[in-house]
Amino acid sequence: MQPNKIFTIGYEGSTIDEFIKRLNGQGIDTLIDIREIASSRNRNFSKTKFHEHLQAAGINYIHIRKLGSPKKMRDKLHKDNNYDSFFDEYLQYLNTIEDDLNKLYEDVITKNISCLMCMERDHFKCHRQVVAKKIQEIDGNGLIIKNI
Repeated sequence: MQPNKIFTIGYEGSTIDEFIKRLNGQGIDTLIDIREIASSRNRNFSKTKFHEHLQAAGINYIHIRKLGSPKKMRDKLHKDNNYDSFFDEYLQYLNTIEDDLNKLYEDVITKNISCLMCMERDHFKCHRQVVAKKIQEIDGNGLIIKNI
């Protein structure tokens, strides 16, 4: 069974309970953390504690550091606030790791109800939208992106 959707979510402004409720509401069974560094000022969203919360809720946790936006790109974005340039650079970066994306698609996304996660609440200001669109291209069968 191949899911017809890939979900994306940001935890910004959420409690861990609200966050997990949103995942459960969509039947998510696998969360893919695409932060380069899986830590947060809110310790519930830092890798070890976060993984424990998800595991207790029956949700698989995968951290793929390589899909995080590289620090150099993030620093440039913070200086110039140019999201168009950031997304263009990030897409070029993704093109260098297409094999990893294909493996993620084959090994995880085709077998699970998956959700890409990063910090930003607004998916229009987050690299996860670029990753989701790239996965949608790999799929080629009308995979729907749903931001929750």
